[in-house]
Amino acid sequence: MFGGLGNLGAMLKQAKSLQENMQKMQETLAQQRFEAEAGAGMVKATVDGRGELAGIRIDPQAVGDIELLEDMVKAAVCAAVRKAQDGMKAEMARLTGGMDLPGLSQLLGQGG
Repeated sequence: MFGGLGNLGAMLKQAKSLQENMQKMQETLAQQRFEAEAGAGMVKATVDGRGELAGIRIDPQAVGDIELLEDMVKAAVCAAVRKAQDGMKAEMARLTGGMDLPGLSQLLGQGG
């Protein structure tokens, strides 16, 4: 009758281990940096592994056309965020052994 409780204990232990590993992964990702550029390097954006903007560099020559500069900043930031998301996916795949666990896509901001 209670034979399944051993499996429950093992599952809880695995869940705790996964949670600890995810915490370590998040700390690792926070330290990683992903850089992208736009306008032949006139604008460079850097985001951390969580996808948060960590820095931006603008070549003074890019300041002439404000609309173009805004487009380059947006393009560089978006590209850097995509790189960070790819890094998150790769780290998550490493952590889970390639298993697609329900809810991880939403956790990583990848939609359903």
